[in-house]
Amino acid sequence: MFRGLIFDFDGVIVDSHPVHVRAWQKFLDSVGRTASEDQLQFVLDGRKRDDILRHFMGELDADQIVEYGHRKEQFFRDESAHVRTIDGLLGFLEDLKYEQLALAVASSGSRGRIDFLLDRLDLKKLFQVVITGDEVEQGKPHPAVFLTAAQHLGIDPSELMAFEDAVSGVKAVRSAGMMCVGIAQPDRAAILVEAGANYVVPDFRSLSYSKLQQILAQ
Repeated sequence: MFRGLIFDFDGVIVDSHPVHVRAWQKFLDSVGRTASEDQLQFVLDGRKRDDILRHFMGELDADQIVEYGHRKEQFFRDESAHVRTIDGLLGFLEDLKYEQLALAVASSGSRGRIDFLLDRLDLKKLFQVVITGDEVEQGKPHPAVFLTAAQHLGIDPSELMAFEDAVSGVKAVRSAGMMCVGIAQPDRAAILVEAGANYVVPDFRSLSYSKLQQILAQ
């Protein structure tokens, strides 16, 4: 039996990937860097912002990371009106709250951006714990962000289920000792299963507390 659920943020709680990619494209343009559409897919694999900056910019000192990070976040906020929740999420969360399950967010995103969107979408009240990339030293696929969320919930990882949409995130969940439900369209489902996801759905419309119990029984 599980006692709580942990949700990644981008691509799981919110359909933010297109906005995320556009913000990174605008940031890179602003510093005279170019990246192809394929290269920009790196930003969707659940990495911390600092790791993404180093991937595209090379080694940076602490002041540069702060400056570039703020610039990129401003590009994201400029586009944030286009961000919506994943289909079926709100009804699913209400069902889980009714069953008195503990709920948490565990994201590689920055604290400022995650709090900004949770507030704008009026979602923060639904989660007891929110852990971001700012609270852990090691990003996904290291399990630190999920283990930190479990610690703050006061629940053993073996009694938690997590939702992820990225390969690195699925690996982090499984390394933390939790069951994992992948969120992906059918063309990407296989890569999440290969990474370790126990089950994959395109969104939350088909999920409920009783459905999760069925998944556990498989």
